Amino acid sequence: MTIKIIADSACDLSKDFFNQEHVALIPLKVLFGETEYEDMVTIDSSTVYNAMREGQVVKTSQASPNMMKELFTEIAEKGQTAIYIAFSSELSGTYQTAVLMRQEVMEDHPNLDLTIIDSKCASLGLGLVVKHAAELAENGSSKEDILAQIAYDISHMEHVFTVDNLDYLARGGRVSKASAFVGGLLNIKPLLHMEDGKLIPLEKIRGRKKVLRRMFEVMKERNGFTAKNQRVGISHGDDEVTAIALQEMIQESSDNSNFTITTIGSAVGAHAGPGTIALFFLNDDKA
Repeated sequence: MTIKIIADSACDLSKDFFNQEHVALIPLKVLFGETEYEDMVTIDSSTVYNAMREGQVVKTSQASPNMMKELFTEIAEKGQTAIYIAFSSELSGTYQTAVLMRQEVMEDHPNLDLTIIDSKCASLGLGLVVKHAAELAENGSSKEDILAQIAYDISHMEHVFTVDNLDYLARGGRVSKASAFVGGLLNIKPLLHMEDGKLIPLEKIRGRKKVLRRMFEVMKERNGFTAKNQRVGISHGDDEVTAIALQEMIQESSDNSNFTITTIGSAVGAHAGPGTIALFFLNDDKA
């Protein structure tokens, strides 16, 4: 039996990916106006980005505990083996809720075979981990082998990203409002990365072209060009043109052709905003 891979919508993979029989989606919640939506199910990212451009405040919340419980119960009743690779616990309560729901389901189904992993990753960084795990599951790998690869990918996954407008990060408490105002005046673009699942400012760079070049340089500095069959992810906040430009910049200096480009989904995009560009890769020479 193929092992079931579960991911939440913060992985920013496409709907087509989740149409696979052995892959399941747990959507996070998106709220604006008077309505609550399910990311990727009842709302798409373009709607969210347009609302943000119009000045609407978009909020998010973790996935539904009841939906998790229903999915975990179904897995138990079918006797399946499953692995849930969750959005970083430093950015969402979804992982903790999943652990609690697993405990509840196990009260009635003690044989539930479900492993829940705190990925410490976000957006397509999480997506690349999930995608690799799904490929292994599809090819019949054992649970132990898949878990070992997930652990490796998580420990070596780099997240390097920039936002086009600091105001969105300010609304989410990531930067001060004063910093956002000054950054907008000076055309300063923040470069950020992740450490142990947390968003950490890395540098401040003036100008869009310079920050893209710097992302490329950081990838070089962190051994992103040395990995064999390197899996490179680029996600964007409704700015595919810039995402493709970054891909071409990388391809000019490497033979790599294993790229995944996706739009940042509603749950992550509500905090990062339109115009965000994010780069993901492994920092070691064993892919």
